[in-house]
Amino acid sequence: MSKYFTKAYWQENDIELMIGHMLRIGVFIAASVSIIGGLMYLIQYGTNPRPEHNVFVGERFEFRNVAAVLRGVVVLDSLSIMQFGVLLLIATPIARIVFSFFVFLLERDMMYVVMTLLVLAIIGFSMFSGISG
Repeated sequence: MSKYFTKAYWQENDIELMIGHMLRIGVFIAASVSIIGGLMYLIQYGTNPRPEHNVFVGERFEFRNVAAVLRGVVVLDSLSIMQFGVLLLIATPIARIVFSFFVFLLERDMMYVVMTLLVLAIIGFSMFSGISG
């Protein structure tokens, strides 16, 4: 296990290849979850009449709150499962940035560590500040 925390391990393995695999797997999982949720939605509500789109109605609270989406996934709510797929898709590049941070930290490349932290701080601020632009 300690071999994963050595600089030599990360130099031997192609980091860009690992990141590419991580992104592909993340997108595949997110798409699979969304498709499963979509199929469940069609099975549950496929025979309902078409909705009227004359008046805009915003998303319900449970689709604007991560904890509420997760609660919906636990009870197998199809709309929550589709929303969870979207959240996974959003989380995939963020996971790539976090992975890069740890690789740069192990390589002791402080300039890239600081830049990666800055990118994470900007993403975190934009996601959690409530300020829309």
